[in-house]
Amino acid sequence: MTAAPPASGELLAPHRALGRAERHRLRREARRVLFGNWTGNSTVPSRGLYPHQWSWDSAFIAIGLRHLSPVRAQRELETLFGAQWADGRMPHIVFDTGVPLDAYFPGPDFWQTSATAQAGPPRGLETSGIVQPPVHALAAWLVHQADPEASRRRGFLARLYPRLASWHRYLADRRDLGGHGLAAMVHPWEPGMDNSPCWDGPLARVEPVAADSFRRADLAHGTAADRPTDLDYGRYVRLAAEYRDHGYRDADAPHPFAVEDPSVNALLIVSERALARIAAATGADPAPHLARAEALTDALVKCLWNPEAGLFLCNDLRADAPVREFSVAGLVPLIVPGLPEEVAAALVRTAEGPHFGLGGTVRLAPSYALTGHAFDPSRYWRGPAWFNVNWLLERGLRQQGETGRADALRAEVLGAAVDSGFAEYLDPYTGEARGIRDFSWTAALALDLLASAEEGTTATSCTTAIPRETP
Repeated sequence: MTAAPPASGELLAPHRALGRAERHRLRREARRVLFGNWTGNSTVPSRGLYPHQWSWDSAFIAIGLRHLSPVRAQRELETLFGAQWADGRMPHIVFDTGVPLDAYFPGPDFWQTSATAQAGPPRGLETSGIVQPPVHALAAWLVHQADPEASRRRGFLARLYPRLASWHRYLADRRDLGGHGLAAMVHPWEPGMDNSPCWDGPLARVEPVAADSFRRADLAHGTAADRPTDLDYGRYVRLAAEYRDHGYRDADAPHPFAVEDPSVNALLIVSERALARIAAATGADPAPHLARAEALTDALVKCLWNPEAGLFLCNDLRADAPVREFSVAGLVPLIVPGLPEEVAAALVRTAEGPHFGLGGTVRLAPSYALTGHAFDPSRYWRGPAWFNVNWLLERGLRQQGETGRADALRAEVLGAAVDSGFAEYLDPYTGEARGIRDFSWTAALALDLLASAEEGTTATSCTTAIPRETP
């Protein structure tokens, strides 16, 4: 399934800046979404399809919540890290045991982490056994900056720092499966871009479980054409079950799917730099984190940069070869400080070129190249535009000194958030809302971009224009 792009040479009119009434509406509606999805200690991505706490969702949500209630944003991350495993991993789902088991698949009865994992979650908690991208230290630093006094009074950074450091050590030590100094992901759900065409090749080696051996809950909340296929799900289930059956021990599991992803490692670099700031603020030594960030940056460029593509490519460790699919994950390293100038410039050209059309044929950057053989503007991570990815690209463009381009993308994201009812994702050409509405990270990141637009810079503190609430 593909959508026809605008006629050749036709550019979309840029989205105008939101007026005062529209900004007020965005604040009001984003607040409604985030407070409506608040459960008392954390925020669900949505009340229907995603009724538990997700790892990188909570990090993005905290970044937006800091503009409403810095203390609530702190609690979001504290609750998440309360489920951290003894080996340091931050599981991708923390389950609410009050939610019926059949509300989401795979649920806690599938993962069985409290029963099967030697280094599993704290007693009394149920989680998944895989991870998601490490946005958390960046989120923690931004949340701290929203109200440093309240943060210090509550001991927020002091309590979170050792947990964040342990999380990063897990990725650096147990997930360097290729020996390249990069973190590897062992399931398509781990990089966050679950259904990317980048995973089609590596997944082809995985024998799927029978479709009638599991019941998908996601199809009760969305159109099947927007979601992964049953064949994809069969392979997802097989991988997760094999990892579970090896006790989630990275050294023992066979990992038939093992991929070094540029987006994940770029986020680890930025979070490692944020962790250096957190270390300094808590009296710890920032030097190891800065050294780790530098080493990761060198490894990222050496191992995953492809100058012919003008893009970072995923690396399939089992095939010992780059994945030659153009994913937006390859643009996310724009957020990394200190990229070689020629690499950063090439990334900007690729973002604006025919593959991603940013600033021209599309409203927001698609998740997969418009020119790709598997592009689909509607199906989950195979072409639709996502708000968290475009938030990262806006930040990356600004990091690389592309202020005008960043401002233009920010305006598009804000307009799309309002127009779509805070949709989960969009058709990148038309801006048509796809997936579910009232999605938490869409609301949260729209608030953050609105704050930065009103302050005239990337927001680092809580804007007084938005009323605060404390839990």
